[in-house]
This record gives sequence, C-alpha cells and structure tokens, in this order.
Amino acid sequence: MATSVPPLPEARLVETRQRGWVNPYAGLKAFDFFRQAPSPELAAYVEHFWVVTWTDLAEPYEQRIVSHPTVNMTITRDFHRIAEVIRGGFSYTMRDSGRVLGTRFRPGGFRPLLGGPVSQLTGRFVEIGEMYGTAGVTLVEQVLAEPDARAAIALIEKFLVSLGPNQDPLSEEVAALVATVESDVSVTRVDELAARSGRSMRSLQRLFRDYVGIGPKWVIRRFRLHEAAERVYQDLDLATLAAELGYTDQAHLTRDFTAAVGMPPAAYARLRGES
Repeated sequence: MATSVPPLPEARLVETRQRGWVNPYAGLKAFDFFRQAPSPELAAYVEHFWVVTWTDLAEPYEQRIVSHPTVNMTITRDFHRIAEVIRGGFSYTMRDSGRVLGTRFRPGGFRPLLGGPVSQLTGRFVEIGEMYGTAGVTLVEQVLAEPDARAAIALIEKFLVSLGPNQDPLSEEVAALVATVESDVSVTRVDELAARSGRSMRSLQRLFRDYVGIGPKWVIRRFRLHEAAERVYQDLDLATLAAELGYTDQAHLTRDFTAAVGMPPAAYARLRGES
C-alpha cells in the first residue's frame, strides 16, 4: 500500500519537526513520512494531514509516540478510529508493507465537529463508523481502497467539509493559548497562562477541558517533556534543564520523562548515537 509522494506546491508544505516521536532518527530509516496542510475550508479545524508508509520491512518496527494535546483521526488496515488526547505514550508496530493516514486537528478544532465537550472522549479510541455512522464507514472503505495518499486526503477533506462545522471563536482562543505554551518554554505554570489569557484559573481549566479535552497543567507538562526530549541530546545538565522547564528538581523531570518516553533521559540521549 506504500505510495510514492510527488512534490507539493510550496503553499501546501508544513513544518516537519518530529516532536513527540521517540527516537525519530531510527524511525525515519524504517518508514517514509510526510505532512500536508489542509485546504482553506478546513484550516480552522485541521492542523495537518500526515501519512506514514513502509515497504517490505525485514522485521517489525515499533514507533512510540509521546502524545500531543490534539485529536487525531487515523485510518490504516489495522484500525480506523478517532483518538482524543492520550495521557500516556502509545505505539504502533509496522509489519511488511502498509500505510497510516492521519488527520491531526488543531487544539480545540475538533470541538465544532463533535458538537460537545471534547473531554467526553479523552483517553478513548472511537471507531469512525461509530461516531459518524454509514458515512463514516463509507469514508474508511474509500480511503483504504485509494492507493494514492493525496487522493485519500482529498476524500477525508470532502467528508469533513460535508459535516458543516461552524467556526467557533473559543476554538481560536484555545489554539492560540496552546501554541503559546508550545513555543514559550517560560510558561511552566497554569497561573502564568491564566494571566496571559485574561481568564481566571478556573475559567481557563473549564475552557481547556471543553475544547482540548484535558486541563492546561497537563498541556504545559507535555510540551515541556517534548522540549526535554529534544534537548537531552545536547548533553545539557539535567538539573539546569529541570529548573528551566519548571520541574521541582532533576528527579521530578526524570520520573515524568521515564513515564512518558519509556526510559530515563540519559538512556534516551544515547539513542542518538546508536541511530
């Protein structure tokens, strides 16, 4: 099912930083990966589409992911489901040849397509057919039958547009706040983010649960872990890094890092040299 990928027009290219992948350097030797920006009609809801393809693997390859505060709709031969924010890490094992086609929604962007609080799905995997009925089942069948990845993405775009989502200013507010947390490592506490947003802490927490599906404290901690996973390769002093990212001490960072990534920072840093 693997496909060749022709070049995209520059306007459709998106940033390809592999934040959240455990040991991305090894992964990119096992499979091909690309992202595609959504059409203008879906830009308020979808962050990007992503496609992983692999061909004739000599042995199974497992890719572990430290999740983001986003909803993903994923279609592959093994499953076709919508995944809300997954608190822990998760992984997928690739065998033989295949393709995974994902739709990553903007933080808060799935709320208009769900029509209710995103927190009702947090930590769950819901079948596309269960959520969208016959139309969802048909979409899955069409995407799996389409060998060209870009044509399959077009099918998903057509389906999402047919749902008739309406832009929600609160979705835009949430997306901007999450982007701030991701890009600004100085944001390490909920009260700091609340002050920037002009909301009370309780109001901010309600907003995040409703639109992101999880509280702002988790979002802050998760992005700081992504930052740590990138920076441990630089042989930084862990105590200094822990303080900069808002952890009480090095041990606190090590515990959180190990729980999410599956190994302590020192062991993770060694993977770079082995890739």
